[in-house]
Amino acid sequence: MTEISPTALAPAPANPQTYEVKTYGCQMNVHDSERLSGLLHGAGYEPAVVGEQADIVVFNTCAVRENADNRLYGNLGRLSHVKEQRPGMQIAVGGCMAQKDRDEIVKRAPWVDVVFGTHNMGSLPALLERARHNAEAQVEILDSLDVFPSTLPTRRESTHSGWVSISVGCNNTCTFCIVPSLRGKEKDRRPGDILAEVEALAADGVVEVTLLGQNVNSYGAEFRDKGAFAKLLRAVGRVKGIERVRFTSPHPAAFSTDVIDAMAETPTVMPQLHMPLQSGSDTILRSMRRSYRSSRFLRILEQVRERIPHAAITTDIIVGFPGETDEDFDATLDVVRAARFSQAFTFQYSIRPGTPAATMPDQVPKEIVQERFERLVALQDEISHDLNRELIGTRQDVLVHSLPDAQHGRFSGRAEDHRLVHVGVSEGAPVPRPGDVVSVVIDDAKPYFLLSDSGYALRRTGAGDAYDRAQADSCGAPAAGPGQAPATTALGMPTLRAGLDG
Repeated sequence: MTEISPTALAPAPANPQTYEVKTYGCQMNVHDSERLSGLLHGAGYEPAVVGEQADIVVFNTCAVRENADNRLYGNLGRLSHVKEQRPGMQIAVGGCMAQKDRDEIVKRAPWVDVVFGTHNMGSLPALLERARHNAEAQVEILDSLDVFPSTLPTRRESTHSGWVSISVGCNNTCTFCIVPSLRGKEKDRRPGDILAEVEALAADGVVEVTLLGQNVNSYGAEFRDKGAFAKLLRAVGRVKGIERVRFTSPHPAAFSTDVIDAMAETPTVMPQLHMPLQSGSDTILRSMRRSYRSSRFLRILEQVRERIPHAAITTDIIVGFPGETDEDFDATLDVVRAARFSQAFTFQYSIRPGTPAATMPDQVPKEIVQERFERLVALQDEISHDLNRELIGTRQDVLVHSLPDAQHGRFSGRAEDHRLVHVGVSEGAPVPRPGDVVSVVIDDAKPYFLLSDSGYALRRTGAGDAYDRAQADSCGAPAAGPGQAPATTALGMPTLRAGLDG
């Protein structure tokens, strides 16, 4: 199969067509979708107006959950009827499911025009042009990365927060996970390239960055520097203009004290940690090939809280992994009680073809998985609610993410520990822009969010100014009204180089 250079962006038709990128899955996919939008924008396409049908629809897919196939093919089926009524409309499918299923997508949905994988996102504009020219579907799946994704142009969804990939791929062999076979072995970016991107974001008004990697704290393995991630945290934390640094997701087996030290000693690294548990049973952890045990996991949390007492810790948990007994599940509940997570993302195990767990004996019946899942959610909701109530009466700095909604008259944002806060606007009070920071007192708490309706102190920021600029560029007005989405920000990979030291 002929490869298409990712830099050879094919021209769009003379009358610019519109596009929409639909994203499923993790933060990595969200950031990949920003790159796909950047590629399409750079090739001359325009983003579709919200609520209007796009000329080009791109599905950036996930293959982790069982219902991923159903969601994709259901959406493709609905679009087939739309496409019949819109000559020239194109549909593209990329991401992890495309990498996994390859030609199967076109067999099941022959109206799809382009299928591309996780390793060749940069080919999308040229593949669309080739499909248009040849009047037939184009399928291009590479088995290894052709270019590091962060070198591609990016059209970011936020003017105040930015995802920054520090690595792609994964070297672990968890038996439930299909990601390594779809995204390949871990490849690390050079520190200078990462810092250059962060500095470019800061210059564009971004005040918050989240460092992304499949196992973010194993960063540096490719160039044999075990302390690379801690050094990177400190260096990113020193970038002028960046007020909040986050990262996701670390692996407990590789989590080291130098990372905890960097978190505690770098003021801009936020007091938040997402640490996937997956199971509290050592027997199940062994079966999952997770190279840590529950005691090791809890020790990490203790060390983090010793250095950062107010840290909010979240996690991922899988319920009903093959062979999970009542005793195994009780062990998970015990760890959840001991860990006191501020939030847990809980999943019912589902078979993913191609993973070792898919053929394991003792698959747990669906009704048992459901019952355990409900018990776990109820326990975690209780813990989350208790922890949130402890914050009533405290003052929190909230980075604003949205304008006031029409229903409640509240805008939303994230506290430093990443808790979601909804804030009411008092009569006559200045309305903050996305990217501004407000200082509030927490008045009430729910399991999943905090509430403040007693007024706020507003700090205007460069990120808020960037939001105004984006609005002016997109619609000629300095600020959007309630319910309007912020304009996206185009940003390519900068050429600036920056050093990294301890």
